[in-house]
Amino acid sequence: MAVIEAEARENAVARKNAILLAACQSVNGAAAPLSIALGGVVGSYLLAADKSLATAPVTGFTVGAAIMSLPAAILMRNIGRRNGFRIGALVGAAGMLLAVQAIRMQSFWLFAFALLLAGASNAFVQQYRFAAADRGTAEYKPKAISIVLIGGIAAAIIGPQMILHFKDYLQPIPFAGAFLWGTGLFLASILIIQFMAPGHPPKSAEELANKPQRPLLEIMAQPRFIVAVMCGTSAYALMSYVMTAAPLAMIACGFDINDATWGIQWHVMAMFAPSFVTGHLIARFGKERIVAIGLFILVACAIVALNGISLAHFYLALILLGVGWNFGFIGATAMITDTYEPHEKNKAQGANDLVLFGTVALASLMSGISLNNMGWDFINWIVFPIVALCLVSLWWLKGRGKATA
Repeated sequence: MAVIEAEARENAVARKNAILLAACQSVNGAAAPLSIALGGVVGSYLLAADKSLATAPVTGFTVGAAIMSLPAAILMRNIGRRNGFRIGALVGAAGMLLAVQAIRMQSFWLFAFALLLAGASNAFVQQYRFAAADRGTAEYKPKAISIVLIGGIAAAIIGPQMILHFKDYLQPIPFAGAFLWGTGLFLASILIIQFMAPGHPPKSAEELANKPQRPLLEIMAQPRFIVAVMCGTSAYALMSYVMTAAPLAMIACGFDINDATWGIQWHVMAMFAPSFVTGHLIARFGKERIVAIGLFILVACAIVALNGISLAHFYLALILLGVGWNFGFIGATAMITDTYEPHEKNKAQGANDLVLFGTVALASLMSGISLNNMGWDFINWIVFPIVALCLVSLWWLKGRGKATA
């Protein structure tokens, strides 16, 4: 009875933290759809002739997340989650303000650097899901991760609405108003995070401090870690590759910026709306199976996109892209939490995010180049071989588990 009561109290703390982190995800996370929906469009606007590098600012966003993933994890290990999240929010606010100035100056590379700063802040946002898993029982952790990502539903609404309502706020300078108002989102999270409980249960703090840590390469060499990173990274990179190209492809097909913005809003909502049930599905059917389902949904996205270029085709493909990302990414994140001890979490999580966002950065850069040189169909054909490789890796891991059982 005492054990059950202790677990209930621990899960209550985890639930409170997850709700607060979801609120932060809803405001700070809005920077991603804002930057992605406008990044390529503003990049194209700022480039005089060759538009091949139009998506470089979006790449800057993901590069920022990649290069800050390990430093963010190390920083939070030293100063705590709350202080780390405050610093991340300040970096994001600075990035938004610099984006405004870059558009005013019509400086393409300064704008790309501004989104790099916003992306660096996103490295802290990506730690929200891991922070939610700091507390709670092993069975509750996938649910806590899902609760945090539910905040992405609000982010999916807030980010695009900032564009629709404020892109002309600083007229005659186009687009800059959305970034100006985006500054306030980061500042709001600084107040919210104040109420988050510490990560480690007090009873285990001393025990954790005295435990030896395995070398990072030993953690990363585990088959489960390798497969989880491969699947999570592939799901995220494919999502970025297709999503980054989608607004430019829609405009090239005769649709306007509002149509593209609504498409990104539906996509980001689809990324996070399944989080209401993803944790429960993982608990019932297993992490690997949910990852596999997510990968098959990404294939469905590519099939839809290859079958037409109407607004309905774009919107349905983007929705499927979001749902596939949700299942693949949350499932893979939950798999990774099985591969390290609590006192090893920072470096394991940071290493995962370094690989993840480094690959996503490359995918977003190649997205613009591929679209400009080879077209929208090529973007979607790439999905099939990468998904096939991930499914084979999951099948191999399952077979390996049976062999060692």
